[in-house]
Amino acid sequence: MRSQSSKVQTLYDHCKTIFSPSGSPPPSSQALQKLSSILDTVQPADVGLKEETADDDRGHGFFGANVLNRVARWAQPITYLDIHECDSFTMCIFCFPTSSVIPLHDHPGMTVFSKLLYGSLHVKAYDWVEPPFVVESKGPGYPQVRLAKLAVDKVLSAPCETSVLYPKHGGNLHCFTAVTPCAMLDILTPPYIQDERKCTYYHDYPYSAFTAGNAPVCDGEEEEYAWLAELESPSDLYMRQGVYAGPTIQP
Repeated sequence: MRSQSSKVQTLYDHCKTIFSPSGSPPPSSQALQKLSSILDTVQPADVGLKEETADDDRGHGFFGANVLNRVARWAQPITYLDIHECDSFTMCIFCFPTSSVIPLHDHPGMTVFSKLLYGSLHVKAYDWVEPPFVVESKGPGYPQVRLAKLAVDKVLSAPCETSVLYPKHGGNLHCFTAVTPCAMLDILTPPYIQDERKCTYYHDYPYSAFTAGNAPVCDGEEEEYAWLAELESPSDLYMRQGVYAGPTIQP
């Protein structure tokens, strides 16, 4: 496949045209929609992937106890494939084995386009309630928590449309759990920058776990909200660097 005519090259060319390191001027809605439309057409073979079988019984399955408590996970790692990174955007792929999890985390000030290439993936995502509503720590052992509203809680199964999250809406704080072997192609803009723009991990608590009498939550809507507490980077996030085998990008 010639790189000039590849879908990866088309994605790169469009991203290079519409994204800048400063984010100014912001891309038009038409430009963002065109990017989603291009992503919608991408298949595993377009990025050098072969679809993994969904009949892999080495994991415990999405509804296994290990997923519910997120402690004992299948030991196979998530594989990260770097397609391209520059000051304006990152193009990459995450390949998930069954039952693997990327814990709840954020994308500070970033817009993320995600295309599920194959398989099924459970997505649970939140947006912060604005203005911020915080319950302060009661002392050692008690976290400070901030109120968030559930934005997405569903299983995506390929083929499906591209998902987009924005800095303040669309599920900027999210967790992924692989229902079957699956792969996600992501375009992130601007990219993560160590010590300047890096992700934070969170634990989500049910709304009922903390008392906040003046919280902006109506009766009967409690299940749509959660309290999020910051965590250290998880020590059990098992991820390895893979080699991208798709068409080469010509800058």
